[in-house]
Amino acid sequence: MRVAHHKLVRDQIPEIIAAAGRQPVTRILDQAGYQAALRAKLVEEAGEAQEAPEGQLASELADVLEVLGALAAAYDMKWEDVVSEADRKRAERGGFGDRIFLEYVDQTR
Repeated sequence: MRVAHHKLVRDQIPEIIAAAGRQPVTRILDQAGYQAALRAKLVEEAGEAQEAPEGQLASELADVLEVLGALAAAYDMKWEDVVSEADRKRAERGGFGDRIFLEYVDQTR
C-alpha cells in the first residue's frame, strides 16, 4: 500500500521510515521549491499547534520554531534580524500580553 505525503519533512525522517521497514521515496527540492514547501510547512505546523492539547503544545511550538528558523535561513535572513524586527513591531504596536480581542470597529463617516 502506498501512502502519499507530498510535504517537506525533517532531515532524518526517511531514515526513521526505512528503519521501520518501509520504503520512503524522496526528492531534493530546488531553492524556490524549498521556500514554497517551508511556507506550506509553517501553515501545517501552526495548524497542529492550534489543535494540540495543552500537554503537546510545547512540542508543536518547537516544530513551528524549527520551521521559522529554516525559513529565515532559506531567505538568507539572520535569526537575530527576525528577532530584532519582532522587537521593533512590539515596541511600535505592542504584543499580545494584554489579551485584547477586537470584536469589531464602527465606522463613523
